[in-house]
Amino acid sequence: MSDDDPQSDDTPEPDPPENKESPEDKEDKKEKENKENKEDSDRDEKEKERELAAERFKEYTRAPFAEEQGENAPTDLAAASRTRRATRTLFEAGRDLTSVDRSFISSAHFGDIFLGTDTRLRGPALRSGPVPEDELRRLRRAHVVPDGYVRLRNALNARSLLVLGAAPGTGRTSTALSLLAEVTAGSGVRRVDPDGGIRQLAAQLGGGDEFPPGTGYLLELSLTRPGVLPPDEMDLDELATALARFESFAVLVVTVGSAAGPLLAGRYGMLCPPAPTQQLLTTRLRERLEDHAAEAPESSDTVEELLARAQELAERAEVVDAVGLKDLRPAEAELLASLLAGRLLGDLSYEELLAGCRSLAAEQAQEWFTGVDRALTAPVKREEGNDRRPGTAALFYPVAFRIALAVLGGASHSAVASAAHLLTWELSVQCDPDHTPARPLFCDDPVADLALSRAELTDGQVEVAGAEVAARLIWYRGGALPSAVLAELWDRHFPVRAPVVRWLRLLADDQRPQVWVRAAVAAGELCVRDFDHGFAELVRPLAEGTAHRRLFAATMLDQAAGHPSHRKAVRKLVEDWSRSATWTQRSTAAAALGYGNCADTVDDALDALARIGIREDGDQSLRAAAAFNVVRLLALPDSAQAAKVLRRMADWTQHKREGYQTLGLAATIWLAETRVDKLLIDEPDPALGEHGDWPLALALAATRPELALPVADLLWTALNTARSKDVAMDALERMLRTTVRKKGAEWTRPGLAALLPALAAEEPDRRRLDWLLRRMMNDPDDPLPGARARSLWRLAVDRRTRSGQEERSHG
Repeated sequence: MSDDDPQSDDTPEPDPPENKESPEDKEDKKEKENKENKEDSDRDEKEKERELAAERFKEYTRAPFAEEQGENAPTDLAAASRTRRATRTLFEAGRDLTSVDRSFISSAHFGDIFLGTDTRLRGPALRSGPVPEDELRRLRRAHVVPDGYVRLRNALNARSLLVLGAAPGTGRTSTALSLLAEVTAGSGVRRVDPDGGIRQLAAQLGGGDEFPPGTGYLLELSLTRPGVLPPDEMDLDELATALARFESFAVLVVTVGSAAGPLLAGRYGMLCPPAPTQQLLTTRLRERLEDHAAEAPESSDTVEELLARAQELAERAEVVDAVGLKDLRPAEAELLASLLAGRLLGDLSYEELLAGCRSLAAEQAQEWFTGVDRALTAPVKREEGNDRRPGTAALFYPVAFRIALAVLGGASHSAVASAAHLLTWELSVQCDPDHTPARPLFCDDPVADLALSRAELTDGQVEVAGAEVAARLIWYRGGALPSAVLAELWDRHFPVRAPVVRWLRLLADDQRPQVWVRAAVAAGELCVRDFDHGFAELVRPLAEGTAHRRLFAATMLDQAAGHPSHRKAVRKLVEDWSRSATWTQRSTAAAALGYGNCADTVDDALDALARIGIREDGDQSLRAAAAFNVVRLLALPDSAQAAKVLRRMADWTQHKREGYQTLGLAATIWLAETRVDKLLIDEPDPALGEHGDWPLALALAATRPELALPVADLLWTALNTARSKDVAMDALERMLRTTVRKKGAEWTRPGLAALLPALAAEEPDRRRLDWLLRRMMNDPDDPLPGARARSLWRLAVDRRTRSGQEERSHG
């Protein structure tokens, strides 16, 4: 290496000094990391809490009347609402149970004529012997022949024997006597004791003066008594042959039903049509007025003038409603004619006329039920150790059908018949608890059911799983009969209450709105007759049951509250139950409050619902029930209360307590989600009635523009609250999809036009709406058409822009 070379320095460079942390720095760093971890943990915890709160909130917006375990589907509230409106018309003022006039005018004397609507025998009956000539003469003068009378006469002439079937009280005996008087041409008519049987009559024909040739014979057979068998076809043939041999005739009168079915289906059987109501009434009126004219010839009014005035009086709405029967039976027409004549001639006041008219249906109900089981309660003849009472099901089915029709009138015939069979079982077991009653399977006779119950079938529709299907509906032929039947049942036959109560509890479990709603309304009316008994046996037990039973009990309470006589008691009960420690009673009270009759004022109802909805102990699902029933109050006919309910909901959302906030938010979601026709109320605000399938929020905004802003404010609050925003966003999406129907017809567009501008007032609101519309357009399952999305956007934004420009131009 040269001296001139630079000296190399192989000495290693020293290491840089170490950057050692002081203990204080380490501690600070650790604290910082712990703080960051804690903040992350707190954020995660808060996020979980928000998710849990949002999930809990969803529970408050789910079906309030579904079963708690979810084993049954939610109640079909739309069908229930429509059924309730149809049913309550049967028990409205003038036709409700408390208005049934029990001061019967069941009979009257006019000259030598006795009138009575009661077809039960009064005193000893004439069972056998000749019919007096003066009775036949009066019959020929007064009898109104029914349609088909000539066909009956021809059949009797051709066969000498006629089995005539009809319901009691329809004039069947008069028709039979009239037929026999005509075909015998004055040779005489005799009544024959039916206990001897038709074989005995066949053997006696032509023997002695009692059974001369050419005579007409009337037999009224009773086939409804236990153990009584109808005559067979061979016996009828034998009698017809004997009648023809002696040129005689016979009419066997039977009551339509399963026992008489084989007779009426045979060669000798025919149904007796009823006499025409209007012609019957006119004929009876003319007779009364002609008798008056004969007794008072100095009267200035002619018979025709009096008859015209009587017809006008009979057609008055009050009189028609008081009568409450579409078709009058002969005795009823006679009594009504006498009442109208008495009013015209000054013998009766107008109030007495109406009372007499109301007695017609009440007397019919009394006749139907009195002494039905008399044969069953008689001492039993024991034979071979068998003390079983025969025929209980066949005996009780007609009365069970009448009760079922009074409760379920307007439902399908199959529903009424099924309910009648259930009640037949309960009645049979109650009457004879030691034996299982036989259940006949092939003895139903729909024609007989109609005749024996004064009912009619009409073509209609029932709702099944939200869809309407064709059905045969059944009604009483007269609006007075349902109330009269239930009043007679409950007031005069106390032992029958127990099986009827058990039966109503079974109907309370029926999921079909056409059944359970009608049963609840009728049960509420029965409670009005005896509230102490109804509360102990029906309301309280059902209020402690399933969600469906609680709704049934609430409907009963509301029905009872519709009567001024019981309103105060029901409201006090519901008030107490809203404070009860038993959550089932609070649930029932919430449902009852939603009807609008079970609190003195809307403010009282809202206070009670708030107590139920914010309570922290017990079942928190009551918040859903409370919130839903708050919304029901918005659609009541008193539209002035809607603004008050909306203000209370807004106050709750701003309340310092979380329970009130949650109740207000949940009610807001129900307001946006619930269709008007699913609110289970009798009659909504008339303005809302034409918007049954609209969400209530949009219906209110469209029909009452002054409510659009309060409704929008509530929705805005729900959209901007963490626990409710997801549910509120879903509700808004569903509302946006209702703008037009599937086929393009306009639907809720007017409601959205009133509501959306208020929901898109600020830029963040418009961004949220834009995001939602884009999400709807990109939905893989149900994409929203772009044109419809743009239309909704313009509906929200352009109107707001135009309104702002108008305000600036006016300024």
